[in-house]
Amino acid sequence: MRLPLSKYVWFDGKFILRDKAMIPITTHAIHYGTSIFEGIRAYWNGKNLFVFRLDDHVKRFRRSGQFYNILLNFSDKEVTDAITGICKKNKIKKSCYIRPFYFVGDYGINLHVTEKAPTNMAIFSFPFGDLFNKNGITAGVVSWRKFSDMSTPPQAKMGGNYLNSIIATQEAKRNGYDEAILLDHNGNVSEAPGENIFIVREGQLITPPLSSSALEGITRDTIIKIGKDLDMDVLEKDVTRNELIISDEIFLTGTAAEITPIISMDDKKIGNGKPGNITKKMMEEYSDIVMDKNEDYSHWLTPVY
Repeated sequence: MRLPLSKYVWFDGKFILRDKAMIPITTHAIHYGTSIFEGIRAYWNGKNLFVFRLDDHVKRFRRSGQFYNILLNFSDKEVTDAITGICKKNKIKKSCYIRPFYFVGDYGINLHVTEKAPTNMAIFSFPFGDLFNKNGITAGVVSWRKFSDMSTPPQAKMGGNYLNSIIATQEAKRNGYDEAILLDHNGNVSEAPGENIFIVREGQLITPPLSSSALEGITRDTIIKIGKDLDMDVLEKDVTRNELIISDEIFLTGTAAEITPIISMDDKKIGNGKPGNITKKMMEEYSDIVMDKNEDYSHWLTPVY
């Protein structure tokens, strides 16, 4: 899928035309996946463009590299200013997706990556709407398992980690599903390839714990906080595969996916086959928050203009 990228990108501290952003074929990240990234959304509400939970994204951005001693050679403020700056430079006045990433650069084929390894950082952006059908999608559990701390850190948003997501997605698509669900090494539910998962049972909002190899998602955290603020019973606990089938509701959360209902799991209808009441409530709350219609959460928004 060719992205409708904005005219300018940010590369190592400068705004340049995207066609001028070039890297050598000996870039380490191309060979070994030594790249760190974030997916960030900004929402246009007709008056301003608001970046959602920017500070939290930047914190995770830096932390992901620390797992591998890969340095982000820019301060948090420089990164934050660059993210809002790329929106200003491109005069973006519509909801968009922003992709900041940094990576080990011209380092050859040396596997001994240290803090002295050269790194580069770049940011691009593009207009973005719904990733999935908000009326609901189908999903199925795949045979591939989510990797765990026994092999590589699940909390690092590394490029190489997402090969696991790619092969899971390929299997799900071959099986006729819109999205995959991965189990952890214990056989419990972990997450989707690029999203966290929530189920609703008897009014309880339940999501797998981080010990299931689920990413500590920022949208996941958002829904947990919203649920608690609404006095819902929110639990982080192991979820078995069988529990998916008997759930009253299921939905995915993620920066790209936002809040996406699952209406069929492993070819079995969930609930009445439509987004449930709690799912719809979460979708409404999330939309109000990112569009700056809920003052209680305005601290999560960074205005661009």
